Amino acid sequence: MADPIALITNIRADYEARYLDALASAMPNESILLFRNLDSEQRSRVRIAIVANPNPADVAALPKLVWIQSLWAGVEQLVSSLPAKGPPIVRMIDPEMSRTMAEAVLAWTYYLQRDMPTYVRQQRDQVWNQLAYKKPSSLTVGILGLGALGAAAAARLVNAGFNVVGWSRSEKSVSNVRTFSGNNGLTGMLRISDIVVCLVPLTSQTRGLLNAERFAAMKPGAALVNFARGPVVVSDDLLTALDNGHLTHAVLDVFDTEPLPPDSRFWHHPSVSVLPHISAPTDFDTAATVIAGNIAQFRLSGMVPGSVDTARGY
Repeated sequence: MADPIALITNIRADYEARYLDALASAMPNESILLFRNLDSEQRSRVRIAIVANPNPADVAALPKLVWIQSLWAGVEQLVSSLPAKGPPIVRMIDPEMSRTMAEAVLAWTYYLQRDMPTYVRQQRDQVWNQLAYKKPSSLTVGILGLGALGAAAAARLVNAGFNVVGWSRSEKSVSNVRTFSGNNGLTGMLRISDIVVCLVPLTSQTRGLLNAERFAAMKPGAALVNFARGPVVVSDDLLTALDNGHLTHAVLDVFDTEPLPPDSRFWHHPSVSVLPHISAPTDFDTAATVIAGNIAQFRLSGMVPGSVDTARGY
């Protein structure tokens, strides 16, 4: 009898049901069961777990677990909550997610390029004033993080006519993008960017990466887009940079605490656009297809797909 696959989640019930349906459709020959519906005998045979915000105790209750497939691209929660020497974690790498993120980056870059925050304020104040147009080629967009998501976003911005630069921890080459690396490279990129788009994974090295010192290094009048993780940005330092006018606007899709607490200043700050973590949602069907491919490879070869380096955090 083939070993069952456990689906362990702590997400909305309707989302869980949609993922279960999509996974079952993509893998009709596999037995995919919700963890809570597994009996003790089934749990003793599980070798693969598909997870989304799992309770670590549920993962630990699978004694023969060989590897863990995340439904998310970001795995910092798994890395921090599961044992370092536990089963390897495979993060979600879905071309559709890269396309969706690139779409969001372009949309909100256009929002800032066309100075829509000013028009929002003018509407509120009943002001009729036409602002001077700025061509995409006149603006430099800096991408923090040149992984799959960052590279896709950079390509979309280049095609739209923006001058694009990028930063990564180690040296990388991206077509039509001037790249920077290391601490000195980060400062150099921030100094020339009119819009900074943050797409780095959350690790011990990137937590608090954008702080008062880094905001001071940014061009006066620059804007920030954070589609990475909330703790990459020091919230109080960002608010200070917005309050004193050094930065003109911040588009924030991620926060230290989600949902964003009602008493957060971000909700009502005139220079902040708040989004409810929607920049690149996992697509049910394409994610299921990716996972089905990973599992088919494992069944055929016994090899675990490329997994997360827990020391690096991604």
